Order: sequence, then C-alpha cells, then structure tokens
Amino acid sequence: MKEGKAWAGTTYGSGWMHRHLIQLLRWVDVRILYVFAYLFVVPVCLILNESRRTAYHYFHKLLGVNSLRSIWLTYINHCRFAEVVIDKFAMYAGRRFQVEIEGSEAFNALAAGDEGFVLLSSHIGNYEIAGYSLVSERKTINAVVYAGEKASVMSNRSRMFDKTNIRMILIRRDMGHLFEIDAALASGEIVSFPTDRIHGSAKVIAHSFLGRTAVFPQGPFSVATMRGLNVLAINVMKEGWTRYRLFVTPLNYNRTAPRKQQIAQLSDAYVKELELRLRQYPTQWYNFFDFWK
Repeated sequence: MKEGKAWAGTTYGSGWMHRHLIQLLRWVDVRILYVFAYLFVVPVCLILNESRRTAYHYFHKLLGVNSLRSIWLTYINHCRFAEVVIDKFAMYAGRRFQVEIEGSEAFNALAAGDEGFVLLSSHIGNYEIAGYSLVSERKTINAVVYAGEKASVMSNRSRMFDKTNIRMILIRRDMGHLFEIDAALASGEIVSFPTDRIHGSAKVIAHSFLGRTAVFPQGPFSVATMRGLNVLAINVMKEGWTRYRLFVTPLNYNRTAPRKQQIAQLSDAYVKELELRLRQYPTQWYNFFDFWK
C-alpha cells in the first residue's frame, strides 16, 4: 500500500490462493508456514510495500523506540501479521488454537440478560478468533464487517460463524446496515463493531492516542449510547505459536450525562483500553496506513 492511501479493506491474494492455502493447512503444521513467511514472504513485503514506513513510524515516533530497534520491530510486526493471516486460514481448515479468556464472566452475565449489548474491537491481535471463542446460545452475535472483502474469505467466515450463532452485517454505501444494527439491538442481540476504520464516514471523534491525535469512527459509540447499552472491549492477542489470550473489558460511561458527553466518555474509555493492550503487545498493531494523519 502506498503511503498516504486509505486502507484497501481486503485480504491479500486471490480466491484460488485462499482455497489452496486452506487445503495445505489441513495437512501442514502452521509453524512450517510461519517459518516460510519469515524467510521469504515478509522480506519481499518489506521491500515492495510502504507498510514498512508506517510500521517504523509507529515504533519510532509513537512508541519512542530507537532507530535500530524500530527496524527490527518492523520486521517482527510483519511476521506477527503473517502468523495471524495463516492462523485465520488454519481455522477455516478446521484447526483450533488454545485460547485463554480473561473477563469471560462479564460477557456471560450480559449474554444471560434480556438486553442487547455492544462489542468493540480493532485491528490488533486476531479478533476473528473471538468469534469462535465467545459464544452465546441465547443471543445472536451480529458482526459488522466490511462488504468489500474477498468472496473466498466471506464464504469461509459464514461457514465458520454458522456454527457459533454469529451472523454478519455488511457495511454498505446505502447505509442499509444501520437498520440491521438497530433491529438486532432492539431484539436484545449482540452487535460487534470495528472501531479503527472510518469507511469514509464524516462522523469521527478525535482522541490522544499513544501521545498524538488520531480520529476514530463515532458510529459505534453513538449506537451504544443511543440506547444506553453495556459495552465490552474485546482484544485477542497472540502469545505463542498456537496460543492466544482473549481480554474482555467492560467500558464505563455516565448514562445520565448529555449524549455528546456519553460518546466522549465511552470513546475515551475504549482508546485507553486499546493503548493498554498495545503497550503490552506493541508488535500486534496491524493498521498499515498513516493512522495519525
């Protein structure tokens, strides 16, 4: 991706490549593909893609890491991202990973109630694993996703999500997804939002994020506060070759405050939680564009 351009929104590769990768992962240990990616795929990506510049800027300017170590962490960051992509297709192939959940009682308590609630995530770690780990038999989880993703990825997601009571709500240009979201929450269901992609929306909210101003989409916070709903931040961070840790964190805000203040409080709570996880897992930030532009 060229520096300065917006996020493309799709997983790299053709449908043919995706299908053959899934077939391969039914027989080959993911760690073999990790090593192949470390040695051959990542170096090529670092040479050809501008993602190396945005990753280096993130480590050097935002996290304050010295130049030499920032170069090394840029390489490690791309290796971690390669692992996450491989893991996603490994799950499509039927593989499972060890997932330790912190804070599951917060999710279970809300899932047992009658009201709908909201889950917030970003492109750190491997959020898709949450769809196979946090499961509610009583409530459907409605995952708001980008409509322009590759057909092969969408079909595999649908097949996997069907097993765990998850449906996808596609973000569309005609804004029809807003009616689906409202209907799901009115029915007491769960809605999961990505909170680090603008998708062309003019409604954004600015926050100090890792020491510099960045904008986040206002929509997820606005939807939650409109109904005074409970909100959970969900982050799934990779801790080993086959091990993840899933963090469930309730986000608090004053539901009696003016609406604008509620949105500010909720979004601030989310950004602080996002910062916390990135301080713990700095190489698992996967927004390869100028997020702070």
